[in-house]
Amino acid sequence: MKETVSLEDILAAREARVRRQQELLAAWPDAALLCLTVVFPGPVKRDKRSVRVGEAGVTAVREAFATSILFEEIRDLETGFEAFFVVDASPQEAKLRACAIEDTHPWGRLMDIDAVAPGPRPLSRTEIGLPERRCLLCDRPARECMRARTHTLAELLSRIDALLSKE
Repeated sequence: MKETVSLEDILAAREARVRRQQELLAAWPDAALLCLTVVFPGPVKRDKRSVRVGEAGVTAVREAFATSILFEEIRDLETGFEAFFVVDASPQEAKLRACAIEDTHPWGRLMDIDAVAPGPRPLSRTEIGLPERRCLLCDRPARECMRARTHTLAELLSRIDALLSKE
């Protein structure tokens, strides 16, 4: 199950995900699109831990949008777990509920649930009045630590294991 993926693999998967988002937005122009991915640093994007987080994220989205899911598609890929949900809500409302999952679920910090607006582009947390996501290990904005590679892969994976030990 553990296979390393290259940067080229990850970029190709991202492009494929954007194409799928465009298709879904075109098919449901009056609905919101959620795209769930698992935050998993390093060259291994799919293992038992990442699949558990992805499945938990799917369950959380199904519960949060119980009566408004119009379509769902789950992809368990070597480049990472991803799921698409078309929901009967505005993109802003969908993003608010998605952020609530990210902020309250025990493993929510390991989930990235984007609400994708036409374009396609994900709405940011700040666009709906919420603060940026914080780093897994410190209180700085996550994107700053990620860009600067402030923390080692071993530190990040250790923190992920600690989070996953909480059921």
